Amino acid sequence: MKKLSAVLLSSALLLGACGSNDDHKDNKDSSKDSDVKSELKQATKDYKSYTSKELDKFLKGTEDFVKAVKAEDMDKAKELYPKVRMYYERSEPVAEAFGDLDPKIDARLADMEEEKKADEWTGYHKVERDLYERKAITDTTKKDADQLLKDAKELHAKADTLDITPKLMLQGSVDLLNEVSTSKVSGEEEIYSHTDLYDFKANIEGAQKIYELFKPALEKKDKKLSDKLEKKFAKVNGLLDKFKTDDGYKSYEEVSKAQRKEFADAVNELGEPLSQMAKVNQ
Repeated sequence: MKKLSAVLLSSALLLGACGSNDDHKDNKDSSKDSDVKSELKQATKDYKSYTSKELDKFLKGTEDFVKAVKAEDMDKAKELYPKVRMYYERSEPVAEAFGDLDPKIDARLADMEEEKKADEWTGYHKVERDLYERKAITDTTKKDADQLLKDAKELHAKADTLDITPKLMLQGSVDLLNEVSTSKVSGEEEIYSHTDLYDFKANIEGAQKIYELFKPALEKKDKKLSDKLEKKFAKVNGLLDKFKTDDGYKSYEEVSKAQRKEFADAVNELGEPLSQMAKVNQ
């Protein structure tokens, strides 16, 4: 076997020395592909670290939120509600990988009614209704808050077991934008609190983080696409910045129909090239 290996190695060296320009190009392409694979591996590692930190903050924020609810501190609970949810929305591609937990934490009543499971409704939006529409913290609210914290802890524990892949990240970035452009831009997500702009910003940040992690590899594959994505993200973020306040974002009720359409159009314009980012994994 050693002898055969030596012959093969010699032949390879000879062919390499006498190769054509095409051989040289193939070697360059092979090296480029190797670099891309290495960058994809690093991107998945960095994304796991990013989402892990976001879910750490989500759990801690949920603990504080539940503490405020159980103390019947309405003002504190309302202050925390949209800000804590941003950690969840940024890392939703990971949360959604656990199909049973995501709806328990994040389902809307309309979703549950559509599935004829309204009596099983739990999570942030159920507590949101009591805080913003019913304007009352009851014993039931406190029980719902306890269940929310239990589910947040389970998600936090399970997230460490998830195998992060480029496919999960790529699909996740598109799903984050789809959520904004379909259900969220209409105001359906935060129907009681009207804190939709916090969700929008977090979803955009989550998608942009995935783009930024893939950017070194994408620029090797398609520099023009990368540049286009950067401009489209800047446009969407610029529109969101118009509604910033000193400590967050304005109520979605203050956003006109024309402004909502402008934002939806910008998100859709971003979604098309974002879906093309899949070429980085091909």
